[in-house]
Amino acid sequence: MSTPSGSVGVHLGTATGRAVVLAAVLGSGMTMLDGTVVNVALRTVGEDLDASLAQLQWITNGYLLSLASFILLGGSLGDRFGRRRVFVVGTVWFAAASLLCGIAPTAEVLIAARVLQGVGAALLVPGSLAMIQGAFVREDRAQAIGSWSGLGSIAAAIGPFLGGALVEYASWRWIFLINLPLAVVTVLVAQRAVPETLDPHAPRRFDVVGAVLVALALGGLTYALIEWGGPLAPWAVLVTVLASAGYVVDERRSDHPMLPLGIFADRTFSAANAMTLVVYAALGALLFFLVLQLQTVSGYGPLRAGVATLPITLCMLLLAPRGGALATRIGPRIPMTFGPVVMAVGTLLLLRVGPDTDYWTDVLPGLLVFGVGLALMVAPLTATVLAAASDEHAGIASGVNNAVARAGSLLAVAALPLAVGLGGDQYADPVAFDAAYRSATLVCAVMLAVGGLLSWVLIRDPGISAAEAVDAG
Repeated sequence: MSTPSGSVGVHLGTATGRAVVLAAVLGSGMTMLDGTVVNVALRTVGEDLDASLAQLQWITNGYLLSLASFILLGGSLGDRFGRRRVFVVGTVWFAAASLLCGIAPTAEVLIAARVLQGVGAALLVPGSLAMIQGAFVREDRAQAIGSWSGLGSIAAAIGPFLGGALVEYASWRWIFLINLPLAVVTVLVAQRAVPETLDPHAPRRFDVVGAVLVALALGGLTYALIEWGGPLAPWAVLVTVLASAGYVVDERRSDHPMLPLGIFADRTFSAANAMTLVVYAALGALLFFLVLQLQTVSGYGPLRAGVATLPITLCMLLLAPRGGALATRIGPRIPMTFGPVVMAVGTLLLLRVGPDTDYWTDVLPGLLVFGVGLALMVAPLTATVLAAASDEHAGIASGVNNAVARAGSLLAVAALPLAVGLGGDQYADPVAFDAAYRSATLVCAVMLAVGGLLSWVLIRDPGISAAEAVDAG
């Protein structure tokens, strides 16, 4: 039975509440697992398919591009047709695209399959959060989101072991094929136990033009950054400018916009998304460079490089629910400020990673500090974004935040190699890559510090009056 958002009234400790969290965790866990193992496999994929650095960037960014472009449309579809239904469709799509990734014979085919995989994720990812927002009573939502964040990290925790072992001892292709049985379980749990929620006032038509314009804008900018200096790069910039302008015009004129621009009138919502853009840009770029640094410069194999990043996911698993509970007690401003700052400190510690790296002194301390900061920030950030929007816009709100996060990672992975002078097949050259890694790491630390500053200046805890907010700032 389909019901309006917020009217189900599920409590966290009930069987239905556990089923909602489990389905959301399994679905989003697939995307977390995929992100973890793809980074670990990039160097091996490059060797096997004779891929350039630009193609490796597109293997990462093709997925992020389609995800960021269509995630708002995915949220709108969930609000209109039912969050569970669209979530299930996205899970099946994601699994089918994963199969295509697993059998791809060339880098070009793998990139195309990754783009299709991102479309499936665009349906799946906003549904996982929107199911929680639409099903749970308001007082249980922050804790449910914290549980979702922490438990979802189980997949990311398994990923380094499973993905690294598959890449090193079997084939990188299995990192995609492993999604198939997980998708089957996800669909079964969602169909049998998760209540359907939707927005009865959602528009019946969808802004497909807006979605296409977003894809053109992000795709043009990404191409220009990765292929800068090539003959088509200036044309890609022009496409970006025209598509961006067209998107704004389309959203203002449409009676069924993909993104109602009025949602940004809430200062907290806008500030939280600005912070998301900066922080997730740093997060995506750091993980991209770190895993390649460990393999190219420090001499780690795929399994060892994957397992090396495990402390981040363990911190998320153990501490993310507590981050949500802390934000419930004291408000989101402090966790959202100090979380990125702590992450910046951890990032600076990772400058020690190099040719003669000792894991326990050069890698582990930085990852632990980084993981603590991430766990402190994630649940409060997500809960703040969703709380700033009305219940009936749960799908759009989660879609916007996820799109911003993916766009940040997308643009950082595209731009930073160019900015630090890395190109061609230099990802396999230890000397060239080590120098680029150090420059990129410093840039990531600065971005994280800026994210913390944005939260301190712009985020206000619920219930604080305007005068108190000024005094507190």
